[in-house]
Amino acid sequence: MGKRSTPEEIIAKLREVEVRLARGETTGQAVRSIGVTEQTYYRWRKEYGGLQVGQAKRMKEIEKENARLRRAISDLTLDNQILQEVNQGKVLSPSRKREAVDHVVETLGATERRACRVIGQHRSTQRKPRVPRQDEDVLTAAIIALAERFGRYGYRRITALLRRDGWHVNEKRVYRIWRREGLKVPMKQPKRGRLWLNDGSCVRLRPAHKGHVWSYDFVQDRTHDGKVFRMLCVIDEFTRECLAIRVERKLNSRDVLDTLGELFVHHGPPEHIRSDNGPEFIATALRDWLARIGVKTLYIEPGSPWENGYCESFNSKLRDELLAREIFYDLREAKVLIETWRRHYNTARPHSSLGYRPPAPQTILPAAFIPPYCDEVAA
Repeated sequence: MGKRSTPEEIIAKLREVEVRLARGETTGQAVRSIGVTEQTYYRWRKEYGGLQVGQAKRMKEIEKENARLRRAISDLTLDNQILQEVNQGKVLSPSRKREAVDHVVETLGATERRACRVIGQHRSTQRKPRVPRQDEDVLTAAIIALAERFGRYGYRRITALLRRDGWHVNEKRVYRIWRREGLKVPMKQPKRGRLWLNDGSCVRLRPAHKGHVWSYDFVQDRTHDGKVFRMLCVIDEFTRECLAIRVERKLNSRDVLDTLGELFVHHGPPEHIRSDNGPEFIATALRDWLARIGVKTLYIEPGSPWENGYCESFNSKLRDELLAREIFYDLREAKVLIETWRRHYNTARPHSSLGYRPPAPQTILPAAFIPPYCDEVAA
């Protein structure tokens, strides 16, 4: 196979043929003199006929530029297809990027190098096989079991429960498994309006030790037949321990007094007790009785539930983890389940403000105290 002629050489040979034809030679003779066939000559004349050498160079440059642009457009189109193929959510973790690269290579036929460059995955990371730990399956099963048992717990609380069971695991690993298994992500807190003070806070007595400040409040729910029942929740603000949850169809100031009397006998009276301005809490008989015992009352401002934040936070956990998940067919069942949850809250449930420890672990609890109104629960 002969050497391929350049555009300049082709134009020079076409000029030579034109000169020979002008002298009277035939086309076959003139073409044979330049060493090509007549078919090649006619093809050259169709492509380069009438061009100057400079014009041929420019045309060749334009062809190269067009080829480069076509390749660039093809590459951009392929990159766009790759991005559209994996644009089903944020691809951030190396494992998800690895899956995306494999999917693009298989679906679009792109090279692994290009897919890694577009998606942002390092090729060494892509080629390095993932080696799961030996205890990965067992840990995953433990996390799923705890998530099924405590459906409203986030991964941080699940991590605390795992450590309590003897696992040496950090939150990041639990979070990776949590997300991989599609478990529940805690809800975002809603936005709250500005409070009544300019700095967005409220002036209140902060608990300094156990028995310093108690707080109590009412929570309301319904049994399956639609009848209302009320719960009186009493907590110690310093330890976050729930001292009692009294469940009755109706509760008045006399019931509040009886509940506090039993708690004072067992735990001793606190220095202060905080509540809202409900009629059960501001009754004259109750205030006189507390004054005689030496317990000071702390009433929040009307319409400011955030001032009783410890008790409101407890009430929200009670509703979120129990009341919103259980159907109570009668009052007795409600008392049993609520008392069981209260004991779990005190002895086992990790509390974030206490370093994910329960308020009153079983090992340090005194003899079990069951209020008189919970005799049927113990039975």
